[in-house]
Amino acid sequence: MTHYQNDLRTIAKVPGQRPAAEAMASTVEAEATDPVMEGDAFASGLHAAIEASGLSLYTLQQRLAARGATVSVTTLSYWRRGRSQPERTVSLRAVALLEELLGLPEQALSGLLGTPRLRGRWAAQRQKPEARRFEELWPDDPWLLQVMEELEAPPPESLERLSIHDSYYVDAERGRYLLRVRQVVRATTDRISRCVVGFQTNEAQQHPAVFSVVRNARIGRIRQRPDSGFVLGELVLDTPLNAGDTAVFEYELLLPDGLGATNGHRRFTTPVREYVLQVHFDPASVPAHCYHYERDCGEAEDRLRRPLWIGPSGTAHVVNLDQPPGVVGVRWEWT
Repeated sequence: MTHYQNDLRTIAKVPGQRPAAEAMASTVEAEATDPVMEGDAFASGLHAAIEASGLSLYTLQQRLAARGATVSVTTLSYWRRGRSQPERTVSLRAVALLEELLGLPEQALSGLLGTPRLRGRWAAQRQKPEARRFEELWPDDPWLLQVMEELEAPPPESLERLSIHDSYYVDAERGRYLLRVRQVVRATTDRISRCVVGFQTNEAQQHPAVFSVVRNARIGRIRQRPDSGFVLGELVLDTPLNAGDTAVFEYELLLPDGLGATNGHRRFTTPVREYVLQVHFDPASVPAHCYHYERDCGEAEDRLRRPLWIGPSGTAHVVNLDQPPGVVGVRWEWT
């Protein structure tokens, strides 16, 4: 047995002595007196606030844990010295709690955080694009914003879209199709219990789409605007989410009869890690041509356009990773 292990046992047994976990933390505390890395505003601010409070890192760690934020003493030490900075959602929540524990104004520390530090093979990748406003993707329809305000829809960025899978099913009559959607989301803030999803037909329709099936959630309020083909639905999640929690939900939209369907697309206001778009055609009625296209926010012209192969099963698909805000779709021609 090493002298270090003996020391820990002795500390744990002596009445009135600090517990072993706190004793180990004292070693980290001593390291935290090392100079802060130059140019790190967050580390300098955190170091000064901790010094002024007189609280130890162990005490802060314990108080954070009592509030549901699990952060190690070593991590706090790294933040204080500028060796790392909080970037994940759970870490950013801990920073907000630190502001409270240290008696600082809101954003006093989080406002000092710079852009996330990319390391290793991720260093060469682009930073995550910023979320876009609804009016940038639907510039000519103020009704959408009015309804979102009426429904008190949570901000789009309150749910991080990890994966979206859209599957269109086009029947042999060409004028009616089903959209099946599966989303995997993660909350970026606490108490998220619902979200608003929507759809707009591309073809002239007398009636908008209808929600037919919902899984792992239930339909709340629905708003429709037939003249523009819009339908918005409030989905109430089975379980409320706190920051870092995930959920998987599915819903289906059935479109009424109308003119031949020629397009399926999604408009993104926030980045999505994985987007899959599939179109399933009835074998009795397969289009002559099919294309994958993409557009930037607010643009009427395609930024990308390439042909898609329709396989023997009558299916074409698009897979995009790290999808930025904008428009992604599949367009087809019957003749």
